[in-house]
Amino acid sequence: MCILTAIFVSLGNWQLDRRNSVVAEIQKIENNYNAEPIALSAVPTIFETLPADKKWTPVQLRGTYLTDQTTLVRNRPLDGSPGYEVLVPFQTTDGTIIAVDRGWLPIGNQTAGQPDTVPAPPSGTVTVVVRAKEGEPSVPRDAPEGQIASIELPKLAELTGLDLETGAYGVLVSEDPAVATMPESLPKPETSEGTHLSYAAQWFAFGVLAFIALGYAARQQARINREDKEAQEEAEARGEEAPVVHSAYRARRKPTKARRDGKLTDEEAEDRWIEENLS
Repeated sequence: MCILTAIFVSLGNWQLDRRNSVVAEIQKIENNYNAEPIALSAVPTIFETLPADKKWTPVQLRGTYLTDQTTLVRNRPLDGSPGYEVLVPFQTTDGTIIAVDRGWLPIGNQTAGQPDTVPAPPSGTVTVVVRAKEGEPSVPRDAPEGQIASIELPKLAELTGLDLETGAYGVLVSEDPAVATMPESLPKPETSEGTHLSYAAQWFAFGVLAFIALGYAARQQARINREDKEAQEEAEARGEEAPVVHSAYRARRKPTKARRDGKLTDEEAEDRWIEENLS
């Protein structure tokens, strides 16, 4: 029972740890997501090494899109529909190259494995605002040319042959000048804590209930043992050989119709049950 309870407590703590991670992520969103954009010159290394508390920070960049190196991220569902995200390297005026996620496109109807069209970003010098986000882990899946399985920034740098910043990329907020046709903007991240706290409470409750169940079972066993002892003492007082009835059988004993009708004493009914079931 102690081992079982330790497992329940461990599962409860695991759910609390998951909730703490979710709460920490929500705090970053609330602190940074709608903050005023800051110039890249004020945080020059944010895309090289993104501090944990700076995730989703809006950063203003000025430079040009390297449209020839546009890459699609495969298997990116949005509102239940499959599609792609569009990554375009952006070279700032000081030469820093940052991957910019311009948004989402649905699967196309004309060519399998490709969107029908990929809207081009504005040409020439552009001012963009992006939210800094860390890259994603590697996904062991192949992808066609011009596509990638996840936003794995070192892999993207290898595919494009560019000196790309690999600590973070930018999720597009706005472009100036704007273009008429854009990929669909990515939604704001979820800020719900989920059910981790209630699940943790359930696991802890199971740990308490386990001991309650153990106490109930022990009490029932003590009662059965006491009844067996009393039956043996009564038989010995009458000078009779006391029947040995294991408590497990006694717990399962059901009164016969004759006993219910009062035609047999308890001892007679017990003797008959033993004869019928244990012979």
